[in-house]
Amino acid sequence: MTYSLSRTTDKTPENLSRRERLNLQQRDEILETALGLFSEKSYPNVSMQDIAKDAEFGMGTLYKFFNSKEDLYKALIVQMSQKWHHKVLQAVERERDPMRAIEKCISVHRELFFQNLPFVRLFYNSAHIHVGPVSEPDLHDYRNEYLKKLASIFERGIKAKIFRDGDPYHMALALYGIILTFLFQMNEDPAGFRKGDELSSVRDIFLKGVLRNGK
Repeated sequence: MTYSLSRTTDKTPENLSRRERLNLQQRDEILETALGLFSEKSYPNVSMQDIAKDAEFGMGTLYKFFNSKEDLYKALIVQMSQKWHHKVLQAVERERDPMRAIEKCISVHRELFFQNLPFVRLFYNSAHIHVGPVSEPDLHDYRNEYLKKLASIFERGIKAKIFRDGDPYHMALALYGIILTFLFQMNEDPAGFRKGDELSSVRDIFLKGVLRNGK
């Protein structure tokens, strides 16, 4: 199974009017074009004119959706992050066994990383882009939903005597932190992590700390 983030929204076209579907399609195309340009040339070297030209839209169309390049960049980060979290949650919810769900969480993050390197690079390089913090409420909501889902998995595992006693939410935070750290390092050296060895490292480092018998 693949977990592409090629589309940046989960809205169902069947519930939209023809004009709304057209607007949605145009907005997606603009964001996808911007992602490619930001990844290729870096954010400071891309103008709204560049995005309009590559997306084959007039400037008026871009400004219909976004007030500025900064606004477009933030919208891209928020929507792609939402899609990433949705794909992870979708994958883990299929697993009823707590251990398999946690292992699936780790493996899906890796798959998404290599399938979406342009977004990963943009996201992890955002600290060097002076556009102000991406602090939209939706971004925090996606993260909180993700952490609550992980916590519920750990809670099931504790009740089933699979994981040792502890705070499920703290376990979720710990796993989230380890995954983010590995993704950051993988962004620095993608070639060094393509063999998949890092997955066993994450499982060993984390799961042996939460398993009841440490096995």
